[in-house]
Amino acid sequence: MTAKLPSPVVLTGHRIRLEPLERRHLADLWATVGSDPEVWRWTMFLPPASAEEFGAILDGRVAETASGESVNFAAVDLATGRAVGVTGYHDYSAQDEFVEIGGTWYARSVWRTAVNTEAKLLLLTHAFEDLGMGRVFWKTDALNERSRTAIQRLGAQYEGTHRRHRLRPDGSWRDSAYFSMLADEWPAAKSRLTDRLSRG
Repeated sequence: MTAKLPSPVVLTGHRIRLEPLERRHLADLWATVGSDPEVWRWTMFLPPASAEEFGAILDGRVAETASGESVNFAAVDLATGRAVGVTGYHDYSAQDEFVEIGGTWYARSVWRTAVNTEAKLLLLTHAFEDLGMGRVFWKTDALNERSRTAIQRLGAQYEGTHRRHRLRPDGSWRDSAYFSMLADEWPAAKSRLTDRLSRG
């Protein structure tokens, strides 16, 4: 049976809610993420110098969702009601049953908390169990050790590195490390992630 393409949806956990990214999230995201150079260090953007520049980045992500190119979510902290980051589904195919999880960045205040783990649990559950995907994959800058570690802690397997894959904003070339999880690997990964979240 062919998988279903992702579309905007609300996914709610115990600590966060993933909801379709909209312009209304701009104020929260600028306040929580802003132009922090560490947040933007490994993205394909230079740190925005103003809320207007940040809004242009946000508008681009919203437009991608509207065109069906990707499905972008705001990660909302349920305790505060504020958006603290962005993530989404990107490169995907219903026929070939794959989807990429990516375009993720969070406020530094939620780094090393349960936010990313729960967001990925929500996205993986939806991808495998609701959309019927057979493969979920991630790519990150090969030099981004924090991201690589976080992806592998989800239970993803390293696949290899695409050399000279993307042109960084500073004009240098990025190598991209690829990771994936298959449908038959998902039940064990889900159990581990659920257990990790239950422990704090």
